[in-house]
Amino acid sequence: MSIGDTVFDNGLSTITSNATRLDICSTDPGTTYATVTGNTLGNKTSITVGSPADAATGTGRRVVVSAITDGTVTGNGTASHWAITNATDTVYASGTITGGGQTVTSGNTFTLDAIDVIIRDPV
Repeated sequence: MSIGDTVFDNGLSTITSNATRLDICSTDPGTTYATVTGNTLGNKTSITVGSPADAATGTGRRVVVSAITDGTVTGNGTASHWAITNATDTVYASGTITGGGQTVTSGNTFTLDAIDVIIRDPV
């Protein structure tokens, strides 16, 4: 099976056009917004998401969420996952924080490396 880049790009463009917030969470939020809001330990609003492009490995298409240097921590615990949302009701992507997570304390700031959101080519 072959799928054209345009199909992948249209899906990824939804993230570029609509994502406004990245949350750090204490558990895997999957694609359920209530799980994000129930397990968030902090967030960054006004995130920057790039345009769809070839994945670094050349095996699909990706968008890159810029690194975060000034996220707001709102709870105490270990942030093990991230979720990209529209801050209202939709989770566009979620994943594991590289390196095993971060211990965070309410009132502090958090940092996060840039994140590749990739749709892989069919095999």
